[in-house]
Amino acid sequence: MAGSGDNGGWTSDGGSSDDLPDLPEEWGVIVIPDDLSELSDEVDAVRAELRLAAKPTRWRRFLNRPSMRRLRKVATTAVRAPVLIISMAVLVTVASLFASAWPGPPRQPVTQRTANTTDDHNDTLPALELIGADGQTVPLRGQLPAVILLIDGCDCASLVSDTIAAVRPEIAVVTVSNATATAKGGTPPTGATPQAQGKTVRVLQDPSGSVRNELKLSKADGTAAALLVDKGGLIVRTFQRLAAVDEIRPDLARL
Repeated sequence: MAGSGDNGGWTSDGGSSDDLPDLPEEWGVIVIPDDLSELSDEVDAVRAELRLAAKPTRWRRFLNRPSMRRLRKVATTAVRAPVLIISMAVLVTVASLFASAWPGPPRQPVTQRTANTTDDHNDTLPALELIGADGQTVPLRGQLPAVILLIDGCDCASLVSDTIAAVRPEIAVVTVSNATATAKGGTPPTGATPQAQGKTVRVLQDPSGSVRNELKLSKADGTAAALLVDKGGLIVRTFQRLAAVDEIRPDLARL
């Protein structure tokens, strides 16, 4: 036991005893104030750290077990997955509602097409000049709206008369044939003056076949071809081969 003369184990010059290590250099200069109340802030900070580092409770020790940590991780994942799925379902539903409510481009009416009929909504009747019954040139577009029947080499007298009976008074019936077909006994000219039932019929000759060439119609094969033209000159419907007026009757209302 150290005596009273050995200064409690410390050297007389203020240095440390041989049994105690020096203070770490990173602590810097330590100043001990004369009034200890000045250290109250440091005391409070130390006490707060000690409270945080206090011995954990039994419940906290139970929750900190590795098995419980794994269980908490699994539970968190299990909860997040349904939330993510529900969120995606809600987003898809909202997007579907917006897509169904958004106005799209107008749909064109579906028209049944066959080998003998074509739609020509974008084609315009060419401004051709044909030969009338009196030998004078007549514009093909001189009387619209019209049903134009190409009767080259066709015995179509019945078809022409049925078409005249089917059209409205404001719709002209124009027959077009070449000189050869007429000479061989095709449908003879019926004149260009108003006919019975208040209908107008124009009989035109096309010796060069310009109508078929311009409109890319098939060659004459003993049947008639037909063009339905509205008052603006647009070809509403083209029939490559026409046997009976019932085939064009549904389209006459569009002229």
